[in-house]
Amino acid sequence: MTKPTQYILLLILILINQFSIAEKTPINEMSIFQLPSVWINQNNQSLELKDLQGNVLVVVMIYTSCQAACPKLVAHMKNIYDQVSSKTKKEIKYLLVSIDPDTDTPEHLKEFAKKNNMLSDNWLFLTGSKENIRVFANVMGTKYKKISPLEFSHSNIISIFDDKGVLQYQQEGLHSDNSNTVKKIMELVMP
Repeated sequence: MTKPTQYILLLILILINQFSIAEKTPINEMSIFQLPSVWINQNNQSLELKDLQGNVLVVVMIYTSCQAACPKLVAHMKNIYDQVSSKTKKEIKYLLVSIDPDTDTPEHLKEFAKKNNMLSDNWLFLTGSKENIRVFANVMGTKYKKISPLEFSHSNIISIFDDKGVLQYQQEGLHSDNSNTVKKIMELVMP
């Protein structure tokens, strides 16, 4: 290969590299994709929240041994999923983030997903370190406290993040109507 050909190839590679760097969209400073935490899903796979870029996220924090609020939050999530999936096939991820990593192992989360018929690829059950869970809860405005070896007191919030990971809406309470949440999701996936 001649010197001029080598220089031309080098110049082409530099331009291609510069073009691909310029095309990457910077992550919004308010995005949860900025969080450096690593999570483990129900399939025992590691992921970072930034791996979910491009998806609208519907997120709730629960613990699977809960017998009070969490079953209602799970029912809300399933209801939202049913309403939204009947209207669009866009990529939406439904995240259930455990506040009890000691109990909610990936294997336990997978069993919980099966038991609740939440098996499609849209559902992600996440566990992580206690520190990462606490940071994520603070970002979401979710409060929780272990009140006994088997119980937590916690906020009842379902949060909606746009495809850039920026919080857009929160549904609070156990007796909320899901219609505003579904409406917000539809606005985000079908602008």
